[in-house]
Amino acid sequence: MRLLLPRLAALIMLAGICLAEDAVAMRARLVAALDADPLIDAKVKAFAKDKLVPLTADAVLVREAKAQNAKKVPLADIKKLDQEWTAAEAELPIQKEKMSNAAAEAIRGIAKGLSPLREIFAMDDQGANVGQNNLTSDFWQGDEDKWQKSFAGGKGGVDVGKAKFDKSANTTQQQVSLPLIDADGTVVGAITFGVSIDAL
Repeated sequence: MRLLLPRLAALIMLAGICLAEDAVAMRARLVAALDADPLIDAKVKAFAKDKLVPLTADAVLVREAKAQNAKKVPLADIKKLDQEWTAAEAELPIQKEKMSNAAAEAIRGIAKGLSPLREIFAMDDQGANVGQNNLTSDFWQGDEDKWQKSFAGGKGGVDVGKAKFDKSANTTQQQVSLPLIDADGTVVGAITFGVSIDAL
């Protein structure tokens, strides 16, 4: 028994290292996908690889996505919230919460530190909003490429939107969506970054 304990401890440590390598390998795969994407602006690509891919492991955003996943909210309830969100003429309690919770605070900190970022919003494993720095037009992103391709059924991927001129912000923006990755390599959600090409 005494001989088995050190071996067991070594195996547990080795498993932890392998899991950490899985997360690292996934981030390397994201970088490769960004390199191969023909839609992404060259400046946005460099910015995404250098600044955005590391944010897929942001501890607060991963924690908050996992906490929301653990609630196991039925998709029908999420879609009902989405209808209320899109139809609202005044601020709803859910909108206020998604603009002021721990995820939103982390997102505002990210945006403040990286000035080319105009909008950021995190999503859970069903595409429901976890937190944001600007009010999104809808609560549920599960029917859109930005969530479907970045969450990718829990495998993680990349979605890059077309560069568009935003009149209200007076800047050309491109959305880059990536998975949120736990330390063990599990994809727990996704995150969309609106990058101002003009600010790069």
